[in-house]
Amino acid sequence: MDKKTLIRLFFQMLRIRIIEEKIAEHYTNQEMRCPVHLCIGQEAIPVGVCAHLTNEDYVMSNHRSHGHYLAKGGGLKCMMAEIYGKANGCSSGKGGSMHLTDPSVGFLGATPIVASSIPIAVGTAFAGQLKGEDRVSVAFFGDGATEEGVFHECLNFAALKKLPIIFICENNLYSVYSPLQVRQPEGRRISTLAKGHKIETHLGDGNDVINVYRLTKKAVERARSEKGPSLLEFMTYRFREHCGPAFDNDLGYRSKSEALGWEHRCPIKKMRKFLGDKGIITDGDIVQMEKEIEDEIDSALTYAQKGPFPTEDILMDHVYAS
Repeated sequence: MDKKTLIRLFFQMLRIRIIEEKIAEHYTNQEMRCPVHLCIGQEAIPVGVCAHLTNEDYVMSNHRSHGHYLAKGGGLKCMMAEIYGKANGCSSGKGGSMHLTDPSVGFLGATPIVASSIPIAVGTAFAGQLKGEDRVSVAFFGDGATEEGVFHECLNFAALKKLPIIFICENNLYSVYSPLQVRQPEGRRISTLAKGHKIETHLGDGNDVINVYRLTKKAVERARSEKGPSLLEFMTYRFREHCGPAFDNDLGYRSKSEALGWEHRCPIKKMRKFLGDKGIITDGDIVQMEKEIEDEIDSALTYAQKGPFPTEDILMDHVYAS
């Protein structure tokens, strides 16, 4: 990997982190009235995956959608306005954090129903295959989605038709407050489920953006060469509460020591150390990056806060196909 790519990956992770932290900071002002599921701690996965996708490739996201949207090229101003419920938001202020859309960059949408990103992405992959299009579809979902029947139905169909799709499982160990061990048999990996459907499968470190980048590169090449789908299971960890801006390590469903251990494996800290040790980036470079990102966020917040609320006359727009 060349230096330019490494720096770009780091910058995009840092950008998502600072944006998410800024949302958490302003959320308590009660001006963002939709639920938010922050991806702080999980930034390496959307960045490493979307680095190989073009605007023609499709992404379907889930409730924890901000990182996917931004990494795919979605506009920050439009995202912030949407979270503020404004008409200049990417979904006209009617969707909120869990329903971001930007078809212009191939981000078809985020849908919060567990596992629902999977069949929609499979449908787009099948459509692209029928039309002979050079297009890859990606479905992002959490570990809880693998407990839904539609997960297996879609893997079976994708394997049968050799669809150009990549299933990305962001395994952060918890479904809301329930750990893996009370939901799935002990010792079974999610990635092994896909192997049962004859799908190319890999398990990776979701907190190592270089690992994510390399595994996704192979999966995209496989999809584009008509060799069929892949499932990549990336182990990661969310630092904040399931839904909202706060920390929840005091609730008892996960220990403070566990959270601290994962914090030491922070994807941004890991990449920053790697780039520093290689002499690729300096503290001064990072300060400059942070200022650039802060300025962008300030502009986006102003855009969102000053934007108009949607009016009643657009209530039924985009509800039914024209």
